Amino acid sequence: MKRRARGGNGAAERDTLRPEYDFSRASRGATVARYAEGANIVVVDPAVLDVFPDGASVNEALRALAPVIRRGRRGVRRRRSA
Repeated sequence: MKRRARGGNGAAERDTLRPEYDFSRASRGATVARYAEGANIVVVDPAVLDVFPDGASVNEALRALAPVIRRGRRGVRRRRSA
């Protein structure tokens, strides 16, 4: 016997898929290989979306910042693991 979630009114379990959407001929995992080859997905915080409205602006900022970060890493010595 399955347990029911507490406090739920069942509205979340209701089928909300529109009738015009037809997934009867869909194939599962059709794009997974393409993403595995090198898709990097990053979630941008909503607080900075006014500064970075698209991927191009994020990449531009990161390219400008990358040399500074790389210089900072050179000065840091790594500990030897015991």
